[in-house]
Amino acid sequence: MPTLIGSPTRIEAPGNKPKIIDEYVGLVNARMEGISIAHMRSPAGWTEPGQTPQFEEYTLVLKGTLRVTYRGGHLDIQAGQAVIAHPGEWVQYSTPGEEGAEYVAVCVPAFSPLNVQRDEE
Repeated sequence: MPTLIGSPTRIEAPGNKPKIIDEYVGLVNARMEGISIAHMRSPAGWTEPGQTPQFEEYTLVLKGTLRVTYRGGHLDIQAGQAVIAHPGEWVQYSTPGEEGAEYVAVCVPAFSPLNVQRDEE
C-alpha cells in the first residue's frame, strides 16, 4: 500500500533571515534515511553558511532566483531551471533577487545536520 504524507514538518533554517523549510520526506517527517524532499521559500537577501555536504542535492526552482556559489564562481538558477550539487563540493545558497526564491530540494541520502558539514561561523 502506498504511504500518504499528510503534511510536512516545518524545520528551522540557518541563515541571515528567516527561511521556510517544509520537509515532506526525510529524517524528520518520514524517518527515511535514503532521501529527503523539502519545499523551500527564501526571502530576498537571504544567505546561509557555506557547506560541503556528503549528499547529492537536486534543486528545482519554482519562483525567483536561487544563487549557488561554488569555489570559482556562482550560478543563478531561475524559475524552471534545476541544479545538482555533488557530494564533497563546497556550495553556498542565497537569494539575491528582490522576490527571493521558492524551490524544491531533494537530497540523496537524506539531509541531516551531521552530513551537511556547514562552515564554522
